[in-house]
Amino acid sequence: MTQSNLPSSEASFARWWRQVLFVPMLHSKWLTADAKARLTAKVTKAERGHRGEVFLIIENHLPIQEAYHTDCRERAIDLFSEYRVWDTEENTGVLVYVNICEHQLEIVADRGISAHVSPTVWQAMCEKAVASINNKKVEESLSDLLDEVGQLMRQYYHLEHDPAGNELSDTVVFLK
Repeated sequence: MTQSNLPSSEASFARWWRQVLFVPMLHSKWLTADAKARLTAKVTKAERGHRGEVFLIIENHLPIQEAYHTDCRERAIDLFSEYRVWDTEENTGVLVYVNICEHQLEIVADRGISAHVSPTVWQAMCEKAVASINNKKVEESLSDLLDEVGQLMRQYYHLEHDPAGNELSDTVVFLK
């Protein structure tokens, strides 16, 4: 799920209606302040031992004004740019995007790490996480996924000590 050359999403009245009818407080109760803190700690842990950056965005639903024409993949790519995940020294930023309403998870990886990791690997990671999320294990699933992303990054960008520091915030972004 890292290819940005996927065809543009088709307009979808059904997708738009799902966003309009979505009631956030019924679906995102799991994302308490404690859960957000634990996931932020998981991002920090996932970034240890390598030069990459991991960024997690959880969004209740697509913006209503964009939902008719924009799918989760396009939204993830837009957020990858908006939050400057691409702007790391070695192009090793990885965005994990979760859309609660659409029950979708997207991984957008910058060109540095994409040169090493096949899109099918990212796809398999997404599918595994979504299967667990669908079993009502959202936080656990995201924690496991962040661990996997960190292990993958250490495989290609291993570093004993990180002299450059943290290029992006580890704090989970929650878009209501």
